Amino acid sequence: MTPQEMAEIHAAAFTQSRPWTASEFADLTAGRFTHVLGKQSAFALFQVIGDEAELLTIATHPNHQRQGLARALMQGWQTRACALGARRAVLDVAADNIPAIALYQGCGYAPCGLRRAYYGRPGANNVDAIVMERTLP
Repeated sequence: MTPQEMAEIHAAAFTQSRPWTASEFADLTAGRFTHVLGKQSAFALFQVIGDEAELLTIATHPNHQRQGLARALMQGWQTRACALGARRAVLDVAADNIPAIALYQGCGYAPCGLRRAYYGRPGANNVDAIVMERTLP
């Protein structure tokens, strides 16, 4: 996927907060620890450093949501992270993103921390980020 494609999907999927730009995706994907899985309508961007993997973002275009793409990407990025040596995975999610929280819990993640007022919401109060983790097989 190109940074522009990722930015377009991210902008369509993340309407409550500032979406990431193509330039930001280009900078992230240029890093040697950063990896992307996905195609056309959905993607996952993650880093593996040592034995820890972090999901930086995952997005599905609204026209393709509720088709199992995010769940398949979750499995895919975790499998790839394991192959790269990761034994633990972490992510953060907006406390008001109930569908994402359900997805992550269904994939074996449990809360392990909180970042107060982490996600900005234009014209509204910032939202906490729930930090979640799981052991990878």
